[in-house]
Amino acid sequence: MAAMSEDPAPRTAVVTGASSGIGAATARHLAAEGFHVFCAARRTDRVEALAAEVGGTAVRCDVTDAAQVAALAETVGPRLDVLVNNAGGAFGAAPVAEADPDQWRAMYEVNVIGVVQVTRALLPALLASGAGVILNVGSTAGRVAYEGGGGYTAAKHGTQVVSETLRLELYDQPVRVCEIAPGMVRTDEFSLVRFDGDQEKADAVYAGVAEPLTADDVAEAITWMVTRPPHVNIDELVIRPRAQAAQHKVHRVLE
Repeated sequence: MAAMSEDPAPRTAVVTGASSGIGAATARHLAAEGFHVFCAARRTDRVEALAAEVGGTAVRCDVTDAAQVAALAETVGPRLDVLVNNAGGAFGAAPVAEADPDQWRAMYEVNVIGVVQVTRALLPALLASGAGVILNVGSTAGRVAYEGGGGYTAAKHGTQVVSETLRLELYDQPVRVCEIAPGMVRTDEFSLVRFDGDQEKADAVYAGVAEPLTADDVAEAITWMVTRPPHVNIDELVIRPRAQAAQHKVHRVLE
């Protein structure tokens, strides 16, 4: 009797910033597609709970910390199919004339340097897969400037340029480079963090908008992007709620 063939190893994915919002939703969607997901984030308790839920692996990782990024790469091992660089954030909304340079540095560190450090550490494993995908989570703020968003828009423009540069530099390698640029997404924490815990200011961002995007909307799009055939590269996908025609033009129904 012929020996039974072994089941192929599951596809693997790393999702940074997986403790909440788009990152957690993406981990769930990728797991549902059969990926073993390395759930990476700073908050150990949250990623451990998520990894247990989806059958993945929890990794404590601050993407701005080179040693923790190296430990993430060690945990992942020699082969990786998908990297979702989701860790990011916006801090503050002051005009440029009143900007806090420390907030700007923090945004650049997580949205740009973090992407570079994680990509550099995991690129050998992505190449080893023979059909790796790097997906960077950018923002419509990386396309259009708006008042009070100077630091965040500068950082997310950086995310976009890193994506474009990687695509040029890796054009002859077996890896795709994609970027998703969401517009208005309502998650539990993004605006709350931006406004330093001020719930009223955070709620005002979405006031009167009946249906902003959800984390699941974006996660579903990410999953579609990274599961295209290996010869298909989705360079960039801009995704907004129907109510948001542009960064500055949002349909609101206020009483």
